Amino acid sequence: MRLAMRRQQDVWPLFFLIFLLVSPVVSRAESLLILASPSVQIPLEGLARAFEAIHPAVSVELAFERGFDLRRTIAQVENRGVLAAEARPIHLVAPGDDELVTRLAQKQYVWSETRTPYATRQLVLVVPESLVDAPTSFASLALDSRWRIAVADPLVTELGLETAACLESLGIAVAVADRRAVAGDARGVLDRVLRGDADMGILFGPDALQEQEHIRVAAVAPEAHHHPRIYSMAMVRSCPDRMLCRDFLSFVYTLPAQALLKQLGYGIPQEAFARE
Repeated sequence: MRLAMRRQQDVWPLFFLIFLLVSPVVSRAESLLILASPSVQIPLEGLARAFEAIHPAVSVELAFERGFDLRRTIAQVENRGVLAAEARPIHLVAPGDDELVTRLAQKQYVWSETRTPYATRQLVLVVPESLVDAPTSFASLALDSRWRIAVADPLVTELGLETAACLESLGIAVAVADRRAVAGDARGVLDRVLRGDADMGILFGPDALQEQEHIRVAAVAPEAHHHPRIYSMAMVRSCPDRMLCRDFLSFVYTLPAQALLKQLGYGIPQEAFARE
C-alpha cells in the first residue's frame, strides 16, 4: 500500500511537467508606456498605432500629464528606485517642451543618449483652396499690398508672438503692418480666412489641418528666420524593457513614421535626416 502511494506521489510532478509542456501557451502582449504632455497627444497616438500595426505583440499605452506634474512623476519613480505596487512601469517620456527633456537628462532621470527629436512645430502660411495666385514664400507677403493677412495677437498668444518675430526677422514687419487682421487665437485666424476677412493667414502646421478641406499650406517659414519648436522623447532610466524602447525610438525615424507626422502637420527634425 505504501509503495503504491509512493509511486503515485512520484508520478504527480511528472504529470504536471507534461501538462505544462503540452498545454497551449496564452500569449500576453508586451506593454510600452509613454508618459507625455497633452500637447503632443495627436502625433504620439498616431505613432503608437502605427508601431502596433507592425508589432502586433506590443501594446503602446499613453499617459498624459502637464509639465510640472510630468517632471514630478518621473522624479518620484526614479528617486524611489523601485516602483510602488500600484504604479505602472514607464518606458519613455515625451514632454511638450524640449527643454524639459534637457532638465530630466541633467537630473539623470532619462538616458541622455536616447534623446530622440521626432517632430517640429513650424509656422505655415495658409490660403483658401480656391486661391490661384497664392504667395509661395513668407518673404513674398511684402510684394502685393492688396493681400490682407490674418495673424494671432502677439500680446496674448504664443502663435502671435512667434509670427511677429518671424516677420520681423524677415524684414517685412513694417511692410505688412497695415494689412494684418489680428485674431485672438489660431481658430480666429482660420475663421478670418474662411470668411474672406483675410486673403491668407499664418498658423502652426498642426492647426492648419482643422480646415484642410477648405485651406492649404502655401509656404513654410524658413528656419533661418523662425526656430520651430522641437518635440523629443527619451528612455526613462528605470525602463523595464530597453530593447523595446530602442525599437520604438528607431521606428520614429522610419519613412512611414515621418510620412505620418507630415500628414498631421508636423515637420521633421534635421536629426532624423542625419540618421537615414
